Amino acid sequence: MKPISEFPSTALRGVRAVLSDIDDTLTLHGRLPGGAYQALQDLRRAGVIIIPVTGRPAGWCDLIARQWPADAVVGENGAFYFAYDDKAKRMDRVYTQDKATREANSKKLWRIADRVLADFPGTAIASDQAYREIDVAIDFCEDVPPLPLQTAQAIADAFHKEGATAKVSSIHVNAWFGAHDKLSMARKLLQERFGLDVETQKSAVVYCGDSPNDSPMFAGFPLGVGVANVKALAHLMPSLPAYVTEQDGGDGFVEFAKLLLAAKA
Repeated sequence: MKPISEFPSTALRGVRAVLSDIDDTLTLHGRLPGGAYQALQDLRRAGVIIIPVTGRPAGWCDLIARQWPADAVVGENGAFYFAYDDKAKRMDRVYTQDKATREANSKKLWRIADRVLADFPGTAIASDQAYREIDVAIDFCEDVPPLPLQTAQAIADAFHKEGATAKVSSIHVNAWFGAHDKLSMARKLLQERFGLDVETQKSAVVYCGDSPNDSPMFAGFPLGVGVANVKALAHLMPSLPAYVTEQDGGDGFVEFAKLLLAAKA
């Protein structure tokens, strides 16, 4: 990972879309700083496509798509994308699974989740679970006393043994049934709504992130930016960002946004 200051201006000028994780990438210590929100707004006003890509639930993503300076949002680790049409006053929702499949998979997931909670004392169902449609989120760090990353990985392994997909974020272990991930849905969204073929236009997209569930995105988008706190989790990530900021979380995102805006100006 190179310092963000080494990101070439020529490459920055060619960026059409910024995709970003939310928790500990746009947020800082659990809050969205005003500077990070302003950076999103400034980038969008400059003509950059803005897409948060998150493990957070459908309920949150509905609000983000409606009220944030964003063109669309990918949620629950790639289970869907939501995009609000301002002119038509309509929310477009695109899922990887139909409703019947989602409901059947949910029943299987909860049987595993109940065992996980019993086997790993100190964990809890994430406080945002009520707003989820596809996955189950196990909290190991957000609203419970922090548990070691080794515990989070062991929780993910418990889901894997039952045939589920599971990813470790900076706060949760998210588990689901299905082949989707952040990258597959991001590709679909960029192609369908913005005409961006990421196979031939990878340099037009920058992804910002901080944790293991961002690793597929860093593999898919070579112009990846990690905020500084990514260093603590780098040993769990098969693919790393090309560049890393000096500051953590939302402050690091602001660093990157300023560079991008300066290059485009």
